[in-house]
Amino acid sequence: MIAPGPIPGDLRPNPDWASLPLFDRKGWRRVRFGDVVKNVKETERDPAEAGIERFIGLEHLEPGSLHIHTWGNVADGITFTRRCRPGQVLFGKRWAYQRKVAVAGFDAVVSGDIYVFTSAGDRLLPEFLPFICLSERFFQYAVETSAGSLSPRTNWKHLAEFEFNLPPLEQQRRIAELLWAVDEVKQLTSTQQDHAGLLRKTSLLNIFSKLENKYPKKLIRDLGEVQLGRQRAPKYTKGLHPKPYLRVVNVLDGQLDLKDVLEMDFDDRDFVRYRLLPGDILVTEGDITSPYNVGRSAMYHGETSDCCFQNTLIRFRVNDLLVPDYAQFALQNALYRGVFAAVASTTTVTHLGVERFGTVKIPVPPLDVQQEVSKKLFDLISLVTVAKEHTEQTKTLLSQFIQLLLGETDDNQ
Repeated sequence: MIAPGPIPGDLRPNPDWASLPLFDRKGWRRVRFGDVVKNVKETERDPAEAGIERFIGLEHLEPGSLHIHTWGNVADGITFTRRCRPGQVLFGKRWAYQRKVAVAGFDAVVSGDIYVFTSAGDRLLPEFLPFICLSERFFQYAVETSAGSLSPRTNWKHLAEFEFNLPPLEQQRRIAELLWAVDEVKQLTSTQQDHAGLLRKTSLLNIFSKLENKYPKKLIRDLGEVQLGRQRAPKYTKGLHPKPYLRVVNVLDGQLDLKDVLEMDFDDRDFVRYRLLPGDILVTEGDITSPYNVGRSAMYHGETSDCCFQNTLIRFRVNDLLVPDYAQFALQNALYRGVFAAVASTTTVTHLGVERFGTVKIPVPPLDVQQEVSKKLFDLISLVTVAKEHTEQTKTLLSQFIQLLLGETDDNQ
């Protein structure tokens, strides 16, 4: 479900806005958060009776985004009673390091792990408040004042004591106008990224639908070497031959995430057996979240030297009947069509298994056709990449503007 974006407060036209000094802090005054912000505790014991159809949980707040794109239905049954209204600011008090802040665009009830903020009095404009909550100092303060080891939460008593420098109302208007304009660009680039991703996925499905009707299909086990990785065990945590290895968390849909690569011991024999070579395709063997997540795949290009893989992954090393890039796209097609989910075994965890993976069939056109298909799909991936880069750039720009305009300086300590 997609929600309408939040509408900023009343940004009434001011002919002098263009000349207002954004960086002149002479009129800024030190205030406590609790003196200008109200922690709203309005409750609604029977949301459905009050005509409230939606609820917002912590999982519906996206880190770093002021917009609520998903929600739950009150009719499905909830225990939430705290109410929020359009324009109020929602702040995730649990795991504050996740940076979950949003502006409500509709009436709803919210989780007990969410604070509902609004301006108190007339010193703080409502449209300016979200950016205070997005500022680096506010997040650092919220994290530092959180209590609890497994599920840290910050509390209102501490947040109310947070001090910051508040501009005069006219400067607040000018700064808010600028920041909301950057946020609008961020929303547009994010939408473009979503559209580019959808175009890539639908094009891939359409291309392979035609291939399956035109060319023979062969079993994966007949198209290359299929092997499960090495089991992780205490005896391998230390040793004389530590090597990096990849696991499920490192394999996304079509790409590797190498931010968190672990090591374990591989002797010479195991290293030969479990070593990854450029062109190897790694497939997730199991998943605890959904059967439709099992079978994610990504190609290894030698990004991490002397790298091996764990038994939560299947390695597919193609033979000369397949172009590796084409094989990767064929596996994505199988994932999107639910083929892996259909053959996997599910108890508490969904497992694909080497044998079941090997029984999946994919179309095998001539090599030149495989290369042509791969090029078309890579061209579409480049559109997604460009759109993603634009989105990240505007996110960074917004963050930098917030820090530049609202961050502390020697002049306003």
